[in-house]
Amino acid sequence: MGALGKDEAIKILQNLKQLFNDNKDFLVELDGRMGDGDLGLTMSKAFTAAADELSDTEESDIGKIFMKAGMIMAKAAPSTMGTLMATGFMRGGKAVMGKSEISGPDLADYFQAFVGGIMERGKAKPGDKTIIDALKPVADTLSDLSAEDIATALQKALQAAEQGLESTKDMIAQHGRIAYYKEQSKGHEDPGATAGVILIKGFIL
Repeated sequence: MGALGKDEAIKILQNLKQLFNDNKDFLVELDGRMGDGDLGLTMSKAFTAAADELSDTEESDIGKIFMKAGMIMAKAAPSTMGTLMATGFMRGGKAVMGKSEISGPDLADYFQAFVGGIMERGKAKPGDKTIIDALKPVADTLSDLSAEDIATALQKALQAAEQGLESTKDMIAQHGRIAYYKEQSKGHEDPGATAGVILIKGFIL
């Protein structure tokens, strides 16, 4: 797969709606151990709204589709993670605005902007035990593999995300309710990073 067009962008949103609906209870249970317990509901609500509203869009600009998706998510799920995910989609969309197709290098730009937006909005950095620990490796892998076929690069990016998620078990949480548990948060994978891995799965068509 050499590029992603409008049809692929809409399919990604539909994939994400399905994946987050399928994993809703799992994310609720995972987040409920030390967090608010609303992560699964938030992600399901956000991506269902975006996928449904954009399913028959006339827009062909990939950047505008993803920006619009972020705006819909922000309105549908105005919680912390809903806002962060929405910010990622809006920043990523802005980075590829004006394109009716996005190539490997464009996808790398999209995810670098996506991650940068979340880091800025959430005041988080790699190692803080957040979604960034799954998504920063994705952005970096896609940048390193931008000349490769998109499907191949995304598979390797998913592996990087899964390794990033695994690494969160050794970290002490710095943000959100889970941060109240400090040392006790070690040994548990981060729910946000888990959502980050699911996000990347949605981009694999």
